[in-house]
This record gives sequence, structure tokens and C-alpha cells, in this order.
Amino acid sequence: MDVFVYGTLTDPETVGGLVDSYAFVGAAVLEGLHPVTGEYPSLAPGDETGGRLLRTAELDELDAYEGVEDGLYVRMTVPKFDPHGEQQAEVAVYVSNHEQLGVVEDVSWAGEGSLEERVERYVREEGVVVRERRS
Repeated sequence: MDVFVYGTLTDPETVGGLVDSYAFVGAAVLEGLHPVTGEYPSLAPGDETGGRLLRTAELDELDAYEGVEDGLYVRMTVPKFDPHGEQQAEVAVYVSNHEQLGVVEDVSWAGEGSLEERVERYVREEGVVVRERRS
């Protein structure tokens, strides 16, 4: 599966220390979420974020690195479009729990429910997508 990465997972040495098999398959833009500053990179509603597409089957290892089981990040899936505007398979995206990671911006995920439920709702309702950049 492809994963949109925008922080520490854009570094080949970091990724190589986590998974056995991977490839960076190109630059991409995540539309509908923007980067915010904290102890670790994260995303908040609105605007866009530049990053890379990382292809690996080892999502369990990435989940462990991102602290998904501990509630530090949630993994979402969003639609991916190629440079010609054709919809492709979905892409995984990690979004942090802002309260636990010292994000300095006031970030609000509207609605009721868990962080995962609120982020999923936002992603769906606001049409968050990943677009591959032309080479």
C-alpha cells in the first residue's frame, strides 16, 4: 500500500530502519490538511501539505513507529489521484493526537466521538485527497 509521508518517514534511513521492503514512488500533495508544529510533525484541517508516497506492505511496523496502538497517531485512508486526474487506489495517512504531542496551534476536529472518528468524518466530508505530482 502507498502511504503519504510528510515528516520523519520521508527520510530513507528512518524508513529503512523500520521496514524490510519499501520504495519512494514520487512526490505528492495532500489536499485538505496542513502541517502543524509540535514534538512530531502532524496535520490539521485545511489547506495542503507536500510530501512523498512511500510504498510498503509493512504497515504494522509503521503503525508501531507512529504509536497507533498507544493513541499517538491514527491511520486514515484517502483517495489518490495520478498526475492526469485519474483516481487510483487509496493511500494511508497518519494524523497525530494533538493533545499528546504538544502541537502549538489550536487544532480542532469538529464533532463528537474519538479522534479517529472525528478525523475520518472530516476526511470524508471535506473530500481530502492525495494527488501525485508530475515528475
